Amino acid sequence: MSNSNIVIIGGGHAAAQLCAGLVGAGQGARVHLVCEESHLPYHRPPLSKTFLKMPDEALQPHRAEAWYGESGITMHQGDPAVAIDREARTVTLRSGAVIGWERLVLATGTRARRLSALAGLDNVALLRAADEAAQLRTMLAAAQQVTVLGGGFIGLEVAATALGLGKAVTVLESAPRLLSRAVSPTLSEHVLATHRAAGMDVRIGVQTGALQCEGTRLVTIEVDGQPKPVDLLLLGIGAVPETTLAQAAGLECADGIVVDAYMQTSDEAVLAIGDCTRFPDRRAGAALRLESVQNANDQARTAVATLTGAPRPHDAVPWFWSDQGSLRLQMAGLVPAPGTPGAIMVRRPGASAASFSLLHYVEGQLHCVESVNAPVDHMMSRKLLEAGRSPDPAVAVDPAVPLKTHLA
Repeated sequence: MSNSNIVIIGGGHAAAQLCAGLVGAGQGARVHLVCEESHLPYHRPPLSKTFLKMPDEALQPHRAEAWYGESGITMHQGDPAVAIDREARTVTLRSGAVIGWERLVLATGTRARRLSALAGLDNVALLRAADEAAQLRTMLAAAQQVTVLGGGFIGLEVAATALGLGKAVTVLESAPRLLSRAVSPTLSEHVLATHRAAGMDVRIGVQTGALQCEGTRLVTIEVDGQPKPVDLLLLGIGAVPETTLAQAAGLECADGIVVDAYMQTSDEAVLAIGDCTRFPDRRAGAALRLESVQNANDQARTAVATLTGAPRPHDAVPWFWSDQGSLRLQMAGLVPAPGTPGAIMVRRPGASAASFSLLHYVEGQLHCVESVNAPVDHMMSRKLLEAGRSPDPAVAVDPAVPLKTHLA
C-alpha cells in the first residue's frame, strides 16, 4: 500500500479544482479521488436552473473522464469513504477497499438540512446533488403547483425556475426577510418585490405547523394556522457541513471542519477545503464558513500550495452569485452586520431601472458591494476590494464615472 498518495474525499467544486491544481503541479499520479456519487465531478449551479428547465439537459462535468486517466488520477466513484485511520494513514471505502495516504484532503461539502416528518414522501424533494435534481425535474414536469419551504438561494432559484415553467409557486419563509443570512435588508426588499411582481406568492415571517398525508403523499401543510394544499414541496431550509468522517477521526470541528490559513486541520497531515470548512478570514477578523463555488476554488488553490511545499495563506475576497428569473445577484465581500459602527450604504444606479449596486462602507472603507443585473460593476467591485481601494461614496454613486476609474 503506497504511502505517497494524496487522497481527496469529495466530488464537488473544491475536489475538482484541487485535482486540476495538483495535475498542473505534476502530482496527478499521486492522487486518489474518492466520490460518494457515481458521476464525475460536475458543475452544481445549473442544477437549480437550466438542468431543471430542459428535460434533456445533461450534467456538465468539470473534466472529461479521459482527462482523469490521462492525468494519472485514480478514481473511486460511487464508493464513499466510511472510515479514516489517522495513525495508520488509511481510508476505508464502503466496498472494503483500503487506501494508504501521505496527505489526506476532506472536501466533503454540505448535506441538505432535512425534516424527519417529511422523510419518505413521494412529493417532497431536496436539491443538493445530481440524482436529487433529476428526480426534482421529473416531479416538476408532473406538478401544477410548487411550494418552496425556505427563502434562501437554492429555494428562490428553484422557485424562479418553476415560475418560468408556468407553475404556480409559493415560497414560505419563517424569517422576516428573504436571504437574511446573506444579503442586506435593502437587497432583500428588492428581491421580494421583484418575485412578487413576477407572480410568485412569497410569504415571509410565516409559521408552519401540522402536516396531513395520504399514503406516501403530503396533502397539506399548515401555514399560520391554515391548511395549505401541497402538490409538490421543495425543502430548501439550508445545509449543514458534512463533518461525520472528520469527527469520527478526532479532528477539531465547530460548525465545519476547523482549518488554519493553509487549509490544515488539527492534524497537519489532513487538509480540508470548501463548504465543509471553518477558516480564519483576515478581513472579517473571525472564523467563517462559506458556501460558494468561489470559496471552494480559492481554498483548493491554497491547498495545492500547501501540498506542493510552497504554502501561502488563504486571503481571498469572498464573492457569490445567484440567478433568479430576471434577477442576477452578485455580491463581493460580506455585508456588515446590523448595527456595525460607522457602517453606511449608498446606491449606485445601473444602466436600467432593474440594474443597480449597493456599496457598503465601514468607517470610510469599502466593505462589500451587492450588484443587481450589473455585472461590470461587480467585476470592478471585486478588483477594488482586492486592491484595498475605497472610492469616495459621493463619487462612487455617480453612474457616469466607471468604477474602474478608482483603480487607476
